[in-house]
Amino acid sequence: MYETDDDLAALQDLIERSAAAGGRHLKDVLTKDHRLSAEAVCSALPGMSLLVLATVSSDGRPIAAPVDGIFYRGAFHFGSAPDSLRFRHIRRNPHVSASHLPGEHLQVTVHGTAMLIDVLSDEHAGFREHLLSIYVPRYGEGWASMLESGAQYARIDAERMFTFWMPEGA
Repeated sequence: MYETDDDLAALQDLIERSAAAGGRHLKDVLTKDHRLSAEAVCSALPGMSLLVLATVSSDGRPIAAPVDGIFYRGAFHFGSAPDSLRFRHIRRNPHVSASHLPGEHLQVTVHGTAMLIDVLSDEHAGFREHLLSIYVPRYGEGWASMLESGAQYARIDAERMFTFWMPEGA
């Protein structure tokens, strides 16, 4: 886990505020017994997790597509080519939603704003090192060159986060 105590406290607050603001049906499904704590969310999302990311098209339609999600310091991050459709959408309208749903046993959904980040800046050196630790062993040193040549990354600043967990097979 890369989260600080402050990251965990902010994430726990986000989870609790989100659950409290949900409607009746959501509260019936995402009961306290099935809601993940901040620490459990961080433990459940090591390395890369596939996300379905929804962006907003120029005519207001949602467009959802898979991305590699990296949970780091209490927030989902994702990358793509700078000229990708998703980043063109985000530069025009940064509102996004994303869900990690590997099966019925686990779900993490966020709604918020995508903030473009410069992974080559000193400010994001820790995140860059984390990316390298995930992708270089998988894809080789060429991945590091690709990152340095201009891959675009964003962090989702979540306004809401909903989590669900139950034992597999239950």
